[in-house]
Amino acid sequence: MTKFLIVLSIILPFNSMIGKAQSKDTTVAVTASEQREVISSISSLLNNRYVFPEVAKETSDLLMSNLNKGVYSSLRDPISFSGRLTSDLQLVTKDKHLGVRVDPDYIRDIRARQGTSSDPKATTAMLQRMKNNNYGFKEVKLLDGNIGYLDLRSFVDPQYAGETAVAAMNFLSNADALIIDLRKNTGGNPAMIQLICSYLFSANPVHLNNFYFRPSNQTTQTWTLPFISGKRRPDVDVYILTSRGTFSAAEEFTYDLKSLKRATVVGEVTGGGANPGGLEIINDRFAIFVPIGRAINPVTNTNWEGTGVTPDIPVAASNALIVAQEKALEKLALKDSSNPHNIYQWLLTSLRAKQNPFLPEIQQQKDLTGKYGPYTVSSESNKLYLSFEPGSKALLVPLSADFYDVEDKMLRVQFVREKTGKINSVEIVEVTGERQRLEKI
Repeated sequence: MTKFLIVLSIILPFNSMIGKAQSKDTTVAVTASEQREVISSISSLLNNRYVFPEVAKETSDLLMSNLNKGVYSSLRDPISFSGRLTSDLQLVTKDKHLGVRVDPDYIRDIRARQGTSSDPKATTAMLQRMKNNNYGFKEVKLLDGNIGYLDLRSFVDPQYAGETAVAAMNFLSNADALIIDLRKNTGGNPAMIQLICSYLFSANPVHLNNFYFRPSNQTTQTWTLPFISGKRRPDVDVYILTSRGTFSAAEEFTYDLKSLKRATVVGEVTGGGANPGGLEIINDRFAIFVPIGRAINPVTNTNWEGTGVTPDIPVAASNALIVAQEKALEKLALKDSSNPHNIYQWLLTSLRAKQNPFLPEIQQQKDLTGKYGPYTVSSESNKLYLSFEPGSKALLVPLSADFYDVEDKMLRVQFVREKTGKINSVEIVEVTGERQRLEKI
């Protein structure tokens, strides 16, 4: 057994770390002696390092009992053996971070880096993978209504991702509201949580979280940073999107901000993993992630282990973004209620039309087609489009039978009927309230 890494962080759920092993060592049968070696090492690690000593003993006793009863004797395939061990470990502990991994290539890479100036926490392949994934920052953009949107897939250590994080947060620094999408985020490093949270509070440090670690019998604290590069947004409304797959560090970020009443959580109850730890080498091809600590939130004095983070607005993950947009626009519209040309109310109407579309009759839509001054209304696949110039057209989203939203154009079209019911003109309505009437040609 070789100990090579203790990560004092909440990292990815164990199953998400298992890559496609390429080494032939993954197909060599597990012998009875290797099974005993692996299980003995796991038992020792659990009893010496796992955050809950009593649970560690119960779990190691189960593994040793199963070994002595021959439960694992038929599991000669390394992947099957590690999978069964992981299932047994989690059967007792209910800890989704705890698991056995088969990855001889990874272990060789880590061992080769020991004693060098290279960071022992990340292999060359891992570093390249992080870079290829833009260090977890999948998408940064502004939605209608100047609502900032960040699709964050992982919380990567700022020593690698800090520059990207700063750029993303500065891009969003003028947004009127902020949506942080963690629906596909499975964890990472608390230092990135600390960095991003620092943009959401004033310069006065805010206590985010605590971690207790069994091996050192010490508790550490995490606070927002007193200095950041860029503008702080302590007053901007923040919405966090979650799913059942939101896990580990992504849960800490959500839990911290929810406990501090700094964000509104929209989506599903999260995965429920709050115990930090590190990966330990067992032999040349087996390793195990052992949680050695637990999170202790300074507001609740507990954490989300086994329960997950409960959203403020529970909805299916697939609907979380549009619901968060709606809530953001509602609040912005209320703030701007004295404005007779409330852009947020306009956008809210458009958004709701997309959620619950009015469905006019097909023939009724065809009656609306034609040329109106410089504009042309056409029908394609039972949808109406407004053409501004050759080769340029926008979808018309029905708000009512003769009233349509021009998608992404901040315009609306009101079709005007004669007493006979025949369409004779349209009115192009701008968000300012100005109207332009065009006769049908």
